Amino acid sequence: MSNELAVILAAGRGNRMKSDLPKVLFPVLGRPMIHWVLDAIQRAGIRQSVIVVGYRAELVRAELAGRHGIQFALQEQQLGTGHAVQMCRGVIAQHSGAVLVVAGDSPLIQPSSIERLLGEFYGGQYACLLGTLIKDIPTGLGRIVRSEQGEFARIVEEKDASAAEKDIREVNMSTYLFQSEDLSLALDKLGNANAQGEYYLTDCPALLRHMGKKVDARPVLAACEALSINTIEELGAVESKMLQMGYQCVN
Repeated sequence: MSNELAVILAAGRGNRMKSDLPKVLFPVLGRPMIHWVLDAIQRAGIRQSVIVVGYRAELVRAELAGRHGIQFALQEQQLGTGHAVQMCRGVIAQHSGAVLVVAGDSPLIQPSSIERLLGEFYGGQYACLLGTLIKDIPTGLGRIVRSEQGEFARIVEEKDASAAEKDIREVNMSTYLFQSEDLSLALDKLGNANAQGEYYLTDCPALLRHMGKKVDARPVLAACEALSINTIEELGAVESKMLQMGYQCVN
């Protein structure tokens, strides 16, 4: 029996979508996009998921009412991705094993990528392992900063990156695996001393590394997984790519 837990971040409105609909409920090839994310996770063998809901949470709950192995955590205030995962603290504390954290607006997430990341995670006995990809034009994405020895050091967001860091092509795609107890440790130490006053999940890997825990990143994600949805135009691009890849439109 699989002993992994998935945490899916699905609390946002998606202001740039210009709609009152929660972003994860926007249809992609005829289905709310969060179903594609859940399908991929389940095909990778992960049977239990926590969906972090917030904006118009009742709509997301109603849409997913018929799916098995799901529970919900409520993020009433949108105080960052780390804060969203903190809303799952009770579930994570009761879980013993790997915790996958992904975004609910990434319908092109691939089961094969999750499986590869899990294989690396268990093989290396990591506290945290990030799934990354190499992108020729990494504009707008967080960069993976490594030491001279090639070891993971931290994630730097583009707005905070130096000129040299902006040249880094390995990018963070918000796909993380944590050991549950290590994730709980990081969440306890997570702060919000930044310009936005928010709690960022991207700080957790570096926190664990500073605690002496084993942390790394692997570019195991497929190129298509760089396509996420923040605008109607990006939604169209994702649908086109999915059709090219053989996904079926749901009427």
